[in-house]
This record gives sequence, structure tokens and C-alpha cells, in this order.
Amino acid sequence: MVTINSTLDDIMQLDFASRELLLEILQKRQIEARREGIAKTAKRSVKEYRAGHNSPLSADEVIAKLNAL
Repeated sequence: MVTINSTLDDIMQLDFASRELLLEILQKRQIEARREGIAKTAKRSVKEYRAGHNSPLSADEVIAKLNAL
């Protein structure tokens, strides 16, 4: 079974430059995954809005709803 600790042990066996490259790759993949999640949420929101499930709100209404959370 692969664990975080065993993976980290393997990574630490790499040279410094390889670890830096791995870190950069992981950061870029995280950013891309975050972008994909945001895009998916935005598409779902637009679809729900077009289907009439949501209605536009004024800025004051949005702020009031956020303050109520």
C-alpha cells in the first residue's frame, strides 16, 4: 500500500533539482484542477439560471445573504 510517508521517502531520494521540478508540476496541476472545478461550477450555475432555478439579485441582496451565513 502506498502511503504519504512512503511517497515522501521516495521523493526525498531524488536530487534537489528533481524535487523542485516535482513541486512545480504538483502546483501547476493543483491550479489546473482548481480551474476545472470553478469552470464546472460556473457551467452548472449558468445552466440552473437558464432553467429558471435562480434569479438575479442586487449587490445589496447578495451582501445580505452572505452576512446571514
